Amino acid sequence: MNNGRFSISMHILTLLDLLSDELLTSEVIAGSININPVLVRKEISNLKKHGLVESKEGKTGGYALAKPARQILLSDVYTAVRQVPLLGSTRNSPNPACVVGKQINKHLDTLYTEAEDALLKKLGKSTLADFSKKFS
Repeated sequence: MNNGRFSISMHILTLLDLLSDELLTSEVIAGSININPVLVRKEISNLKKHGLVESKEGKTGGYALAKPARQILLSDVYTAVRQVPLLGSTRNSPNPACVVGKQINKHLDTLYTEAEDALLKKLGKSTLADFSKKFS
């Protein structure tokens, strides 16, 4: 997930929350983030798939939150955009005859899982509404 998807999604969702009185186009959102509208539409497609954003087609269409910001946990956003574990995964094949090599992957996997669980627990304590309040 270390590719910026979380920050882009948080930007999109925060903007949709703060400007909830209107439907926003991908062009408007892209202008705020300063990225290409195609990237915004790609991220919004993923957020729609996870029930966080909805859209209205047509000339007066655009995007809005699919549910109130107070019902969107930051852990929901993280889970929606997560592609790989936070710290990666162990891919090496160390020497099994080595005292460290024979156990390192198991212990690293445990460490990585515990770190990601702590992150999810922290993010699960805050909502999008809590985050949006920082901008007023």
